[in-house]
Amino acid sequence: MNSVSPSAAQYIGGVMQDELVDSRRQQPPERQNSFGPRLPQTLDASREAIREPDEMDKLKAKMMSAWNNVKYGWTVKSKTSFNKISPVTVLGHSYLLNSEDEVERFSLAFVSRIWLTYRRDFPQLEGSTWTTDCGWGCMLRSGQMLLAQGLLVHLMPRDWAWPDAQQLTDVDFEVFRPRSPARAGGVPIPSFGSPRSSNTPEKSLSGSQASRCSQKKRPESAKDRQAEPIHHKLVTWFGDQPLAPFGLHQLVEIGKGSGKKAGDWYGPCIVAHILRKAVAKTSVAQNLAVYVAQDCTVYREDVVRLCDLSLSQTVPDPSSQAWKSVIILVPVRLGGEALNPSYIECVKNILKLDCCIGIIGGKPKHSLYFIGFQDEQLLYLDPHYCQPMIDVTQVNFSLESFHCSSPKKMPFNRMDPSCTIGFYAKNKKDFESLCSAVSMALSSSKEKYPIFTFVEGQGQDYGLEGHSSNHSGPAAHILPPGKLGRSDNRSNSDEFVFL
Repeated sequence: MNSVSPSAAQYIGGVMQDELVDSRRQQPPERQNSFGPRLPQTLDASREAIREPDEMDKLKAKMMSAWNNVKYGWTVKSKTSFNKISPVTVLGHSYLLNSEDEVERFSLAFVSRIWLTYRRDFPQLEGSTWTTDCGWGCMLRSGQMLLAQGLLVHLMPRDWAWPDAQQLTDVDFEVFRPRSPARAGGVPIPSFGSPRSSNTPEKSLSGSQASRCSQKKRPESAKDRQAEPIHHKLVTWFGDQPLAPFGLHQLVEIGKGSGKKAGDWYGPCIVAHILRKAVAKTSVAQNLAVYVAQDCTVYREDVVRLCDLSLSQTVPDPSSQAWKSVIILVPVRLGGEALNPSYIECVKNILKLDCCIGIIGGKPKHSLYFIGFQDEQLLYLDPHYCQPMIDVTQVNFSLESFHCSSPKKMPFNRMDPSCTIGFYAKNKKDFESLCSAVSMALSSSKEKYPIFTFVEGQGQDYGLEGHSSNHSGPAAHILPPGKLGRSDNRSNSDEFVFL
């Protein structure tokens, strides 16, 4: 990873310039500073505390933003290849792409996921000159997509599909009968489809052809259409506006509690805690809580105390719902410097679960949101595409840029070992089923020790601010001496994130 983040470079230049100007003026330090005549001590200290950007800072920020906008504002037209023999798994659902109907079901399932990418020209982030997150906000965007999926499951009808998904008729993938067990998935850059010539091989069926052929056959679901106002409202919560509860402005503001600021890179563990805080401080996501596992351990009693509303009621209210729905986020490390191949089968089994809402991680320096797999390739949504800000306060704003028509794949062995896995349970019964199903999936690992565990009892609440602190609580995993190196890496959730 680069040793200096964009925001650090943004301020270094400004400070050096200020010192140069001061030395040339040769004014007594008590009478002059880099912003003009000496201010009263209290005002000067306040300005120093917030590091008010000067013109040099603004120029540097604009140049960096312009470069990132160019870098992430174009796409390479490519098709990702899927085979007809192996099923494609997407968040607990399986699709065997050997018929037009199955290809259409897969296309609808993929396009219906909410896609959140880099944006530009949004209101300036407080305390900085940034009006874009290009180049540094990819993990925050991946975290937004993970939370958005949890909210979709929480608020929308079961197996909901976006009724207008067929607007994106040219889905950029093709289906073929493989000659070998696996085939590369194409260039991992998302792009919206465009009309193409019909030069598809005879044995392949493109996603666009399947969608067009089956448009006439699939009746629109009344429940899906009735849920569209909720869909619109949900997307507004992630808008790039200062008041959007899960928008970039709010997430960056919450991240300041852990020493992060606009322009810094964020890891999957820090983002998990930011999402927890964001949900806790807003009332828009009713009857929903977020729990973040500690030291690769989900403490069941902590989840019960968070979700069981009857525990906080002095007099039980029969009309109130007794249990909050919960999103469980588990920061883990799946190896040392690279992914341990022994964990691949376990990750596959987790993505097969209905309760799984995805994984945020990626490859080194490149965050992605994983939602499924086929054979030895992960299926993902990529936030590294810069789009103009959409004003979500406008009535009937377009949803097209919040849905992706280009499924992309990458080999498991390119996955960075640092990631956060997400799950959702609607009620207490679902939570018990989740614990059982996930524990079974975790037992499929060839490693002696599972990726994470469920245990009874309570853990120590580290919170968002505790990632840089040392805690004396009991370790979740006691490893033999030969594996102490990996245990040390795991014990500090913030240290092992290099995305």
